[in-house]
Order: sequence, then structure tokens, then C-alpha cells
Amino acid sequence: MRAGKKAGRGTRRATVALIHAVSDLVNKAVDQVVLGGERVGSAAEARQLLKRDERVEALTGDIHRVVALAVPVLRRLARGARFTRIPWVFVATTTLSIGIAVKSGVKEIQTLSSLVAHRLERATGAPADPALVKKLAVDLYLHPRRTPSLDNDRVRIVRLTRKWLIGGAFGRKTERRASRAFEAAERIDVAALAAEWDNARRDKDGRMDRVTSSGSSG
Repeated sequence: MRAGKKAGRGTRRATVALIHAVSDLVNKAVDQVVLGGERVGSAAEARQLLKRDERVEALTGDIHRVVALAVPVLRRLARGARFTRIPWVFVATTTLSIGIAVKSGVKEIQTLSSLVAHRLERATGAPADPALVKKLAVDLYLHPRRTPSLDNDRVRIVRLTRKWLIGGAFGRKTERRASRAFEAAERIDVAALAAEWDNARRDKDGRMDRVTSSGSSG
């Protein structure tokens, strides 16, 4: 029993470390695009850009870190999933397959971010907010058939981590999903989303100011 609890805690710690590593990687990947000058103007242009590796090469160290954390997590899950519906017994996890999945995913997120940033800047006439680009890009990447929701500003890193982990384990191709995300990015009302985002940020800043003022007066 103690051994099982210890193993469970170890898996949770390893999973948390992996999620943090993916979050750091996505932050760097999107910031590299948004703060740079290159933009993607259409879904067709985005598909062509996926063939290039220059931007991803600058993130090689971060990608290797994610892979190094992902492989043991996946192996631990495989050992403990004998009674689940996922056929883990047939999963042949390798560093190479996970590495390909993460590298491809980063390229797709970056390209999608470039298209989202381009559309935001055209609609608002102002530089795109990296946090908004990140939120929209990850939401579109995970669910290209849904309109992104700004009910909260959390980036869905846990779901993204799971997708890269399982996708790498099973060798799933992601080009079709990425293509749908590019097309969705062309359709969304970025002006309305940017206005909603700005209003939410102003409300949040206003609440923070009131809390600070209340604390100072006390």
C-alpha cells in the first residue's frame, strides 16, 4: 500500500513538472512569434510555413526538456493502466516519437499564433497582446470547431500536454487538425474577442486597485 501511494505521488510530481515545462515552452514559442516581425496572413500561407523549422530550432533545449519529462510519465501511466479502455499494453513509447509530436505541436502552435496575431493587429490597429494570442491559439488548436471562449484567461496547458503525450505515444498525425485550426482562425471575430479581452482586463485591474486601496486604508 505504501509503495503504491509513493508511486502515485511520484507520478503526480512528475506530471506537474511536465505541465510546467509545457507551459514554459508554449510561452516562449508564442512570445517568439508575437514579439517578432513575421506574420501569417492566411490559412494557406500557414500550411506552407509549417514546412520550415527555423523558429523551432531556437527552442530545441525546451523541447528536449519536455520530452525528457514526458517519456517517464507516459511509461508510468502505461504500467498503471491495465484496466482502462486505453490499450497501454500496446504502446511502444520512444523518445523519438514523443519528440516528433512535441516539435510538430510547437510548430503548429507558433504558426497558428502568427495568424491570430496578424488578424488581431489588422482588426485593432494595435500590437497583439501575447496573452490573448496564446489563449486563442491554444483554444483553436485543441478545439478548432468551437468558437474560443474568454470566460477565463487560463491557457489549457493540461489538455495540450495530454494531446502531445498521447498523440506521440500512438504516432497520431496532427496536420489535419492544425489545418482546421488555421481555417477557424480566419473565421473568428477577432475584433469582438479583443474588445471582450480588454474589458475583462480593465475590470480585473479595477478590482485589484480597489483591493489595494482598501488594504492601504486599513
